[in-house]
Amino acid sequence: MYELDLYDEFETKKIGYKLGQLAFEGCIICLIGDLGAGKTTLTKSIAQALEINENITSPTFNIVNEYEGRLKLYHFDVYRIGSSEEMYDIGYDEYINSQGVCIIEWANLIEDILPDEYLNIEMKYTLNGRKMLITPKGEKYEQICNELRIL
Repeated sequence: MYELDLYDEFETKKIGYKLGQLAFEGCIICLIGDLGAGKTTLTKSIAQALEINENITSPTFNIVNEYEGRLKLYHFDVYRIGSSEEMYDIGYDEYINSQGVCIIEWANLIEDILPDEYLNIEMKYTLNGRKMLITPKGEKYEQICNELRIL
């Protein structure tokens, strides 16, 4: 696990942009954190690096929003999902096995159906701002973490 201290929103955006630059076809990024912890801010910066010009909003009621860019972005918010099985009703398998980038907010709610390899990011409030705890699951995601440590 890697820890990064985020003292302001600029640092969250900087890390998000770098993640977007490092994203690859089939990349899966799982976000966990309280409301307002920075999950959507991070997602917006990833989208910017993916050359997506649309306004990124949290898909709380839609469950998933799709965006076109250098790579397709599938942005999930599973906060309102009652069970993991509901994910299959919206085509979860097709999204997760696509060539796009999947970002899943509140991924801890569907842990039982996450693939074996993904990048897990937990965002927490601290006295000095926020902390990002990054856990790579798989070699490709370990490489991303190594790149992020250079920042």
